[in-house]
Amino acid sequence: MKIRPYRPEDQEPIIQLWQACGLLRPWNNPYLDIERKLDVQPELFLVGVDADQNIIGSVMAGYDGHRGWVNYLAVAPDKRRSALGRQLMHAAETELAKRGCPKLNLQVRIGNDAALAFYQSLGYLPDDVVSLGKRLISDLDPQ
Repeated sequence: MKIRPYRPEDQEPIIQLWQACGLLRPWNNPYLDIERKLDVQPELFLVGVDADQNIIGSVMAGYDGHRGWVNYLAVAPDKRRSALGRQLMHAAETELAKRGCPKLNLQVRIGNDAALAFYQSLGYLPDDVVSLGKRLISDLDPQ
């Protein structure tokens, strides 16, 4: 797998990948999520492609000066268990470390035990925190 920055022509294949991986939720518009990422640190939106240039993975990373975050880590279901997720996470971690990021956070949905096991195998441990969220802009409302 080759890892490269996102390109505009990647939009539909990326969204199809996210759908295949079960990452999409009705309250998150993937088109808006991509648009928002391209406005802030677009170089940290990474795509994994195979030898035929088919998109087989993605990861969105970001750094706010205090902590780094990872979202939309995805590996095509038929390519899982072949270290591609590890490669994508390593690439994201490397890019964040270059920016001086001291700690990387991520969230895993409750019940996603496979994802928890994957991240724990990479050295991620549960933090003693409660994750809170508040929507400031609804993706369900016309913009």
